[in-house]
Amino acid sequence: MRILITGNMGYVGPSVVRHLRAVHPHAKLIGLDMGYFAHCLTNAATLPETLLDRQHYADVRNVPDEVLADVDAIVHLAAISNDPMGNAFEDVTLEINHRASVALARKAKAAGVSRFVFASSCSVYGFAEEGARTEQSELNPLTAYARSKVFTERDLAELADKNFAVVCLRFPTACGMSDRLRLDLVLNDFVAGAVASRKITVLSDGSPWRPLINVRDMARAIEWALNFGGEMKDHYLVVNAGSQVWNYQVKDLAEAVARLLPGVEVSINRNAQPDKRSYRVDFKLYETLAPRHLPQVSLATTILDLKDGLEGMRFTDPGFRDSQLMRLNVLTQLRQQGQLNDQLAWTGAFPKSVHA
Repeated sequence: MRILITGNMGYVGPSVVRHLRAVHPHAKLIGLDMGYFAHCLTNAATLPETLLDRQHYADVRNVPDEVLADVDAIVHLAAISNDPMGNAFEDVTLEINHRASVALARKAKAAGVSRFVFASSCSVYGFAEEGARTEQSELNPLTAYARSKVFTERDLAELADKNFAVVCLRFPTACGMSDRLRLDLVLNDFVAGAVASRKITVLSDGSPWRPLINVRDMARAIEWALNFGGEMKDHYLVVNAGSQVWNYQVKDLAEAVARLLPGVEVSINRNAQPDKRSYRVDFKLYETLAPRHLPQVSLATTILDLKDGLEGMRFTDPGFRDSQLMRLNVLTQLRQQGQLNDQLAWTGAFPKSVHA
């Protein structure tokens, strides 16, 4: 089996590569990444890409034909991956996350790829007060990032057929330690504040609901999606990939961190304007379809793993929100240095591929 993993050098990618290598030791694993965050290693024991058979450095907007040769399945992680980056680069977000994703799927289908696993997002639900959202619920995307996921799901459905199965995994907000850690995610931010300054600063009033998932459990869901042999209507499936018990209000997450890390103060901005991104998600369909791949990592374990990882990095920066551990800051610096242009394309040449 030959599996192409796009966006493998991001936050989630290292966990996906490690997990797929463990469960498919004889598979050919191929990475494709633009390399924006390749240098953002955090306490990694080894370079994550050493687990691959081949690493391509390429723009997902222009994937070379040879990359798709003999590929059986694609795990599509590549994206401008959060709301701050989407707001700063709205047009590019839609170009990369939507148009390039659909173009890649179309090209993959023509090349004989038989399965396309798309990392979508529960953010497509946006704001929902009336109960947990199911896969049939109305979508209410509030940001460029969320809209890009809605558009891509829609267009992938048109491509799916008996020779090209598509599985869209609507993931909750990611969290947990990674070889390329991000701190621009709610739980990671709270643990970083607790470790660096013994203080958690909640920028909102703490009331919004968010579902979360550990990156290790995201990898397990992707493994399931690659191998799922059950019935899919029109060879297309959208599923909320997560756990019922991981629906939390933001203030509850902050308090959970404070309970596990004694002496930490929680500061909530109770005068903040309400955050419209608030939704709970129903994961019953995933529980039914993937009973052996349900999330296993607990909230407490995730918090303590982050604590240990940050302490292993000797992390002490109370101003981390201005650091390179926030993805928008990395892109901004690369732009200021002239290494990326307005379209977030590299201005210089870089190698096309590397054999592991």
